[in-house]
Amino acid sequence: MVKVAISDAHPVIHCGVRNVLERDNEFEVVGECFDGPSTIELVRSTEMCVLTLGMSMPGVHGISLIEQIKFEKPLVRILVLTMYPEETYAIRALKAGASGFVTKASAGDDLLDAIRKMASGGIYLSLATADLFAQILRADTAALPHLRLTDRELDVFVRIASGQTPAFIAHALSLSIKTITTHRARIFRKADFPHEAALVRYAVRHKLIAEDDAWAR
Repeated sequence: MVKVAISDAHPVIHCGVRNVLERDNEFEVVGECFDGPSTIELVRSTEMCVLTLGMSMPGVHGISLIEQIKFEKPLVRILVLTMYPEETYAIRALKAGASGFVTKASAGDDLLDAIRKMASGGIYLSLATADLFAQILRADTAALPHLRLTDRELDVFVRIASGQTPAFIAHALSLSIKTITTHRARIFRKADFPHEAALVRYAVRHKLIAEDDAWAR
């Protein structure tokens, strides 16, 4: 039986993942947690094969959490389960040590296929993620401003493009508004955006956010 733990800030995601896993006697849910510190504690104290991990965790960025988990338990296979498109975080997550990347819009069967492949020692790439790798290999990645951002800056970038205010972002990430404002200034400087509309257009063009998110601003 494949032992799976669930880590995500949103209870509804826990419910959805648990329901999918419980459809098949092949899997056992061995623990659940809702933030970074409890995730690290669960990894330390509980035997598991696969951890499904959300990227938006209170107080810690998902990429940093992946690195911490792999430091604590290198053999734990991490499946990133996120609402963001592959273009936003897939490459960074896999570089940090994740073994798979699935969007929350994916079907339940995709989630099960990913966990099965990872439990057997493989890497799970959706067709969209594999295509993204191919595009990056062909492209001049130095010319893409968002690839020059730090993980935290990219997180703030995506949230700004989605219409979140500095106060909302600060609360969601457990940071000060001043820190978010500093990140925002660095993003605009590194990417040379003249105004926020240019940032949003860039995010949509490079599929860092869904077009519907931009129109919802």
